[in-house]
Amino acid sequence: MKIKQMPLGPLGTNCYIVYKGDVALIIDPGGDEKEVISFIDQYQLKPLAILLTHAHFDHIGAVGALRHLYDIDVYLGKDEQEWLENPHLNRSTLMGMEIRTESPEHLLTPGKLNIDDFSIDVLHTPGHSPGSSSFVFTDDELVISGDVLFRHGVGRTDLPGGSFVQLQSSILNHLYHLPDHFIVYPGHGPKTTIGEEKQHNPFVPGQV
Repeated sequence: MKIKQMPLGPLGTNCYIVYKGDVALIIDPGGDEKEVISFIDQYQLKPLAILLTHAHFDHIGAVGALRHLYDIDVYLGKDEQEWLENPHLNRSTLMGMEIRTESPEHLLTPGKLNIDDFSIDVLHTPGHSPGSSSFVFTDDELVISGDVLFRHGVGRTDLPGGSFVQLQSSILNHLYHLPDHFIVYPGHGPKTTIGEEKQHNPFVPGQV
């Protein structure tokens, strides 16, 4: 499996295109859908679905355009089911805009998710937002963590539905249980590893 990181939208949110052969998943398309389309066209990929780590505005800006262009379903944590349709819940009104699209076709719950040849372990990792999910690709030894865990940082918890206690628990009890060598692809900024964060993350150090 290959992975393409594309900083998109008003906050440079990391969109990921994971692909194998000619099929792909689009994760967190925060905006600038033309860049996503250009990459997909260049590599002659067939998108199968859009997966969302959560539904804050900077992660969903291109969802509407891409889901309709490719006629694909959207997957989102069940605790944020209404956020795609509601600019107040997805916080786009804070930026003086209204981002809205239809509700997700599929609600994520913890466990195994299989889409075509992609096998994903879905973790419920709230704290930054109530429905935050992290996507573990075990065979490829990586996790897409959304705005939960960053390189030497963590997601903000001051927005409605946020909780540092929950965030800390999500990281310690889920993400830090992954092998140290697993690569972490966050919602913002550069990639890191589980081991690096357990040793050097100043907000949630790993338990010794």
